Amino acid sequence: MVLRGGTVVAKRWRTVNATPDRVFAVLADGWTYASWVVGASHIRDVDDGWPAVGARLFHQVGPWPLHISDVTWVHAVTPGRMLELHARAWPLGEAKVRLDLEPVEAAATRVTLSYELIAGIGRFVPRIIQSALLGPRSTEMLSRLADIAVRRRVAVLH
Repeated sequence: MVLRGGTVVAKRWRTVNATPDRVFAVLADGWTYASWVVGASHIRDVDDGWPAVGARLFHQVGPWPLHISDVTWVHAVTPGRMLELHARAWPLGEAKVRLDLEPVEAAATRVTLSYELIAGIGRFVPRIIQSALLGPRSTEMLSRLADIAVRRRVAVLH
């Protein structure tokens, strides 16, 4: 956990046995979002331009019938290297989620996931509790992302 300007930043990383392009191909397929994002339960729609800056995906968070319908959009992107998302689950909150992909070894990638609560009631949860919740959640998200990147047959997008 890194504190920056009074806001919690949860950061975790994992080495994935797949190239950065292969990992990014999973991120570039907005329809896989609910498969690797813990808590996302359904994708309702994905803008055609995903993952271009400003492109959105429309998701549900939580179990049916208590789910929250909201949106996540791309804040910044460097294809094959970085994706920064603005994720909403209002009224619970909003988060800035950043995934950095760094090549390591011959065909592996170090994926670093940073998660920062930026709005909503989640921001007011004590930092120690945020860290306790966000750290394991981030670890699980990286595990799911790795499973998809390593095991699925996917066309690598350039």
